[in-house]
Amino acid sequence: MKKVALVIVNWNGIEDTRRCLASVRAMRPDGNTLEIIVVDNGSTDNSVACIAKEFPEVRLLALDTNLGFTGGNNAGIKYAMLNNADYVWLLNNDTLVDQRALSILGVFEDPNVGIAGSKIFFAAGHEYHKKRYSASQKGKVFWYAGGLVDWDNMYASHRGVDEVDKGQYETVEQTTFVTGCSMMIRRNVIEKIGVLDDAYYLYLEDLDFCLRARNAGFLLMYYPRSIVWHVNAGSSGGAGNPLHDYYITRNRLLVGFRFAPTRTKFALIREAVRFLRGNNPEKKQAVTDFLTGRLGRQYEPKKAIT
Repeated sequence: MKKVALVIVNWNGIEDTRRCLASVRAMRPDGNTLEIIVVDNGSTDNSVACIAKEFPEVRLLALDTNLGFTGGNNAGIKYAMLNNADYVWLLNNDTLVDQRALSILGVFEDPNVGIAGSKIFFAAGHEYHKKRYSASQKGKVFWYAGGLVDWDNMYASHRGVDEVDKGQYETVEQTTFVTGCSMMIRRNVIEKIGVLDDAYYLYLEDLDFCLRARNAGFLLMYYPRSIVWHVNAGSSGGAGNPLHDYYITRNRLLVGFRFAPTRTKFALIREAVRFLRGNNPEKKQAVTDFLTGRLGRQYEPKKAIT
């Protein structure tokens, strides 16, 4: 029997978190011990009181301020490690989990596996291209079926995104990175490489964590028998908004200069110069902040981060 610490970060997202916790409550632990940790990032929507009342089984860590995706998760990870968790499961609050989601633990029978990710669908009705799918296909459209990295352009992407599940991604296999939306981490990975890097604050911190784990010798696996549904950045806004523009621009530079080949670093420099000369104020600020070492929380989000 293994102890799994499930870490969910909430910031003014009580409705999402309530639905997520209800699905977790219905999950089958398959003989394992599950400790549910909700880290509240200084919410002002009465989240703490609501969670405490409706889900008394949850260990609630109420922070005074919003520490972002990295800081909130790190608070939960550190608590889990102090309380002897064998595995730490990072899960977005805007998700729903299948009853057998914890079957993912089976992949860790291989002692070289350090991190594993679930098959993740868009929650029904939350697909990018809603009109493309029939009613019967909704809830079966991929959001993540493994992670891909285009090193030439320094872009990370999800395999299978927008495809309907027809059994094409049913193989348990290695992957380049596991999304932080649903990431199961073996304890000794954290002991060896540490927690998420707070320099990122939001976006690409999961890629950085996975690349550090790979460099430390751990295998990363995609495990399709564990299923999660994702509402998909319901409160952080997604691509094209100022918050996304800022953090993706800055953090691509950060991860690129840490891990990418030399030719890609030169390409990133050329792109950064274009952004400095361009008209997008968020991208211009992002490049400036990267070059001057202003990392972590530097851009104020207007809505909740999930």
